[in-house]
Amino acid sequence: MDYVAKVDDLAEASKSIATLEAILDGDIKANCVRKAGSHTRNLLRVKRGLDMVRVLFEQIIASEGNSLKDSASTAYAQVLAPYHGWAIRKAVSAGMYALPSKAQLLKKLNEDETSARIQMQNYVSSSAPVILYIDRLYLSRELATDW
Repeated sequence: MDYVAKVDDLAEASKSIATLEAILDGDIKANCVRKAGSHTRNLLRVKRGLDMVRVLFEQIIASEGNSLKDSASTAYAQVLAPYHGWAIRKAVSAGMYALPSKAQLLKKLNEDETSARIQMQNYVSSSAPVILYIDRLYLSRELATDW
């Protein structure tokens, strides 16, 4: 199941499950927290996706001279690589060479350095408490987040 499918699954679940707490509690009760396709597992992966983008933006903001590839590689190594096997890490590393330059990306997004920096900083500021909330939610249920 890809990232978009996980988000879609959580969106569908939100029609009948009112809170993130209820999502986790339901999976705990059904003893399916770590099973493929569980809402709890999907939420953890979506949280990692949010965190990956947050760290990527932090890297871009902090390192004006670095390439997009360098920023993306650092973010991947920090957030997602610990959960991937050797083959996936190597595939991601090879895929980094296909990333556009920062200037190409900004042009495609119709942004300049200043507007992009503002948008990235807004995302970083807004996503950090959400990511922390989800982490604390897992820990409050004695669920690790390292799987």
